Amino acid sequence: MIGERVRKYRQSKGMSLTELAERAGVAKSYLSALERNIQQNPSIQFLEKVAVELNITVDHLIKDDVAEIQSSLDSDWEDLVKEAMQSGVSKEEFKNFLEFNKWKLNNDD
Repeated sequence: MIGERVRKYRQSKGMSLTELAERAGVAKSYLSALERNIQQNPSIQFLEKVAVELNITVDHLIKDDVAEIQSSLDSDWEDLVKEAMQSGVSKEEFKNFLEFNKWKLNNDD
């Protein structure tokens, strides 16, 4: 559920409910109702405001699989991927690099 994911990300960032609501410019009561699964159909605008403050994408709040992938990445891997993205490495270049390394490992025998 979206509310459970909002709570998980909020708590992982060490934010209180009040702090997230104030920073995102949303009603604390609505955010609380969402986290308790009383409110279940938040607007995309609401989710965008919350996601920005949590430094995640709206997809992380909507989809289970994205949240699971994100939580399985340790911070070193996350930092490495961000560094590659910021340095201008494309997805295709990164994939090619990984494929080359796989090939090299298999052929170093």
